[in-house]
Amino acid sequence: MTPTRPLSLPAIWNMSFGFLGIQFGWGLQMANMSAIYQYLGASESDIPLLWLAAPVTGLIVQPIIGYYSDHTWTPLGRRRPYFLVGAILASLALIAMPNSSSLWMAAGLLWILDASVNVSMEPFRAFVGDLLPERQRKVGFAMQSLLIGLGAVLSSALPWILTHLGIAEGVAAGSVIPRSVHLSFYLGAAVFITAVLYTIITTKEIPPDGTEPRGELNLFRGIWDGLKEMPPVMRRLAVVQFFTWLGLFCMWIYFTPAIARSIFGGTPGSPEYQRGVEWGGVCFSTYNGLAFAFSFVLVALAKRGVSARAMHRVGLLCAAAGLLSVGLWRQPEALLISMVLVGLGWATILSMPYALLANAIPAHRMGFYMGVFNFFIVLPQILAATVLGAVVQHLLGGQAMPVVMAAALPS
Repeated sequence: MTPTRPLSLPAIWNMSFGFLGIQFGWGLQMANMSAIYQYLGASESDIPLLWLAAPVTGLIVQPIIGYYSDHTWTPLGRRRPYFLVGAILASLALIAMPNSSSLWMAAGLLWILDASVNVSMEPFRAFVGDLLPERQRKVGFAMQSLLIGLGAVLSSALPWILTHLGIAEGVAAGSVIPRSVHLSFYLGAAVFITAVLYTIITTKEIPPDGTEPRGELNLFRGIWDGLKEMPPVMRRLAVVQFFTWLGLFCMWIYFTPAIARSIFGGTPGSPEYQRGVEWGGVCFSTYNGLAFAFSFVLVALAKRGVSARAMHRVGLLCAAAGLLSVGLWRQPEALLISMVLVGLGWATILSMPYALLANAIPAHRMGFYMGVFNFFIVLPQILAATVLGAVVQHLLGGQAMPVVMAAALPS
């Protein structure tokens, strides 16, 4: 059923609130997984392959979940059953992650965590298309961007905050992973499930009215037919997404190890390295904080009719400038300047492509096409994960900073 009645901003806030929890989980993962791997014995050249779980699970899970959620109707609704199951499994994985006793245990838990987060996240994108009329979708996706930014700010800086408040200092008993990381992941699990439950309780879905096309119920044939019929706008956006996320994944994998070594002069396990890891979390919190703040501006601009394409173009230029400047600084505090620029771009990356896409795809295939769109996010990540380790080891002498700066080029 195509929505025609506009929703109030509080209602859009409620339907998007689960993204706060989803991003809390993502933020902890992005800021800490490379360091967790290194605490457990991984080298810089090992890290990209260990991160391979994230894009591969997205590639497999999101289109399947999107496809089936398009054809689901239960007493809980169409998308909400997937929100709930994914949130429960992801919260359990977050609790287990800092208790990893070996490198491969952490890698296995990352697969579980990523699969679970994807089960929750993909239907949230389609949720906006389900419940909002076309003229409000830019506002809906900008609201998601706002909550993503808020969740990432809090989660990325949490280990640093807990350490500096004296709540969780040193290494956890029987572990090589800092106590601040343990406590942060436990808090993240609670926030994840609570935020998703809030959206499930406060937002009702529109039941099908019997007029929507049923589509092909065979999964593989349905996916194949959908790929052949991909709208032209989606094809153009796919190229932009591919290169944008190639650059982002380079940053996520190597930013924290790069600054911990090159700016703080640490090695894994040293106090200097831990300070670098915690400052990396502060930097990630900064760019997500800017994205959160700038999302208010995006909501206002969207309500005034400013083109989503124009906002996204400016955002990508800002992100590229921020990444290129990271290698220029020698003081940790100066990195925050770079993160401000990255944050401006991140706000548009999280919202504007989806606003453009939602208005170009049929409503009865909203979940499926949102999942397929994820191909062009995860394929560049798979490319980066399989290639970057060899590049860092054989061409860059183990130095990760050039990869972070080169991340500006695809953007």
